[in-house]
Amino acid sequence: MTTKRNFLRLAAGSALGLTLGAGAALAQDVTLRMHQFLPAQAAVPSTILEPWARKVEEASGGKIKIEHYPSMQLGGKPPELADQVKDGVVDIVWTLPGYTPGRFPQSEVFELPFMMSGGGEATSRAFWQYAEANMMDKDFKDYHVIAVHVHGPGMIHSQEPIRSIKDLNGVKLRAPTRVTNKMFSALGATPVGMPVPAVSEALSKGVIDATVIPWEVTLPLKVSELVHNHTEFGDASLYTAAFMFAMNKDSYANLPDDLKAVIDANSGEETSAWFGRLMEEADVAGRDAAIAEGNTIIVLEPGEVQEWRDAASSVEAEWIGEMDGLGFDGQALVAQVRALIEKNSK
Repeated sequence: MTTKRNFLRLAAGSALGLTLGAGAALAQDVTLRMHQFLPAQAAVPSTILEPWARKVEEASGGKIKIEHYPSMQLGGKPPELADQVKDGVVDIVWTLPGYTPGRFPQSEVFELPFMMSGGGEATSRAFWQYAEANMMDKDFKDYHVIAVHVHGPGMIHSQEPIRSIKDLNGVKLRAPTRVTNKMFSALGATPVGMPVPAVSEALSKGVIDATVIPWEVTLPLKVSELVHNHTEFGDASLYTAAFMFAMNKDSYANLPDDLKAVIDANSGEETSAWFGRLMEEADVAGRDAAIAEGNTIIVLEPGEVQEWRDAASSVEAEWIGEMDGLGFDGQALVAQVRALIEKNSK
């Protein structure tokens, strides 16, 4: 009850701030609360979200102020972020659609095994194009979407070396979303779902034996200090995760036109591609830290990767059937995304 009351107070505060800011004939100062789950020093907050906020503030001539609340400082858990921004508890969130399974079904296509083939920037650009074509009036109808993107190649970080699929048997492994959990279940692991901030404690206490995350987030979570083996898939990407950077619809609608234009200029395909590029670039520091720790980095050869592709192929077929059951053409969505990634990778 206390958390709920806090949310209501925050929602009232946000609404009041926007009313004061947008109610006058001339644009007045507007404060927007930006909420997300990673610590402030992590790569995404420090190199993407904070710079984005500063760009918006500067472009608005100081009329927009963005208050950044990392590490769920305004309360709640990461899976609640989608509701917090939809309900106006906060104004902007950065989160994973996959943290709320069933609400954003079409975004899951990007998380299918080995779907990403063109890197974070190209795939994020493809994600925006796909979202514009399919999702804005469906999955995202309750949100003002600023950007959608993916991270760099996902990989396995484990206590024991994992080179072959059989090495996953009985391994308690954290994966981020419904689709990635399905994939690792099909590969023989025991998936354990949890938001990424819980990974460090789960590894240190033996709740999980392994996790799948991109290199960039291993730094704030100190993963390379907690496990000593890392499995990469060569030029392929075992998986990636989909992200959304979204604003409350009323918070956006209540802005005067000149401030809407500032948000618009820092939204869309180019912003999505920028997010994806910077997130993948941040992988370098995470990998370097693992090397500095003396950890083992296992790089699979193409023939070994093909065994993983074959073993995981049933997940895509199952997802297509699920989408068909929801009234979408699952096969068409998969084909569309592959074509968009290929087009944007050239």
